[in-house]
Amino acid sequence: MQLAIDVIDAFTDTVFKGNPAAVIITEDWLSDELMQSIALENNLSETAFLVKDGSGEKNTYHIRWFSPLTEIDFCGHANLASAFVLFNKNPELANIKFIAKAVGALTIVRLDNGKIQMDFPNTCPEKVDDIPAELLAGLSIAPVEVYCNKQAYFVIYDNEADVIAVLRDNEQLKALAPRDVVVTCQAESADADKSNRYDFISRYFWPANGGDEDAVTGSIHTGLAPFWANRLGKNNLVAYQASSRGGILDCTVVGDRVFIFGHAVQYLTGTICV
Repeated sequence: MQLAIDVIDAFTDTVFKGNPAAVIITEDWLSDELMQSIALENNLSETAFLVKDGSGEKNTYHIRWFSPLTEIDFCGHANLASAFVLFNKNPELANIKFIAKAVGALTIVRLDNGKIQMDFPNTCPEKVDDIPAELLAGLSIAPVEVYCNKQAYFVIYDNEADVIAVLRDNEQLKALAPRDVVVTCQAESADADKSNRYDFISRYFWPANGGDEDAVTGSIHTGLAPFWANRLGKNNLVAYQASSRGGILDCTVVGDRVFIFGHAVQYLTGTICV
């Protein structure tokens, strides 16, 4: 069996930046075992599998996401990568609807400026008073505050230096499963290249579900964006995920929805033989 595969760098307009995701579109679902094996072989943070909805609507697809370790409930950057592939294959489409078991229907819109807009549920985290010992032991810098939602613990720091410098103990953080860990702070006055354009920065650690550090994580910004919107008193924010690859996310918070915008760029197209 041969399967078409695309690898897309998401949340960037430059190859080798942002977060790469593989996209595979099939007529029917492959077995769970085969999808997991393909994701492991790809060794990217996520591989997205899509199957067209049987309703006959040209723009509606069911979507599932797999890390090298397990199936993931919700993935923003592979969602963006999948939309990018479908828009390229179907240039007449202005919007796409994805259906995912854990998060329901997701509407994706291609904008005139080349960015892709994604409409996600608001997953704003709540304050944690009883901080898990494994979280404290798993980070080299103590949190100022800790919040959490279904996806992750949100570790708040006072400055960018701590977000950039913090080291992690993966074995300790694995014990927090199924939650991962994001560290974040308000962006500071920065160098001339940044020009103070970012409202907040973050890094995302996920040894429990996929790997060491994710390059750019769209899903966690459905929690980060409303958290910082509340704290900064603004609903339109620009975020920077400060991994080695880096990525920029535009975020708008509207009630119980979070809109995330980003660019994507093609890296690879090819064929899998299984």
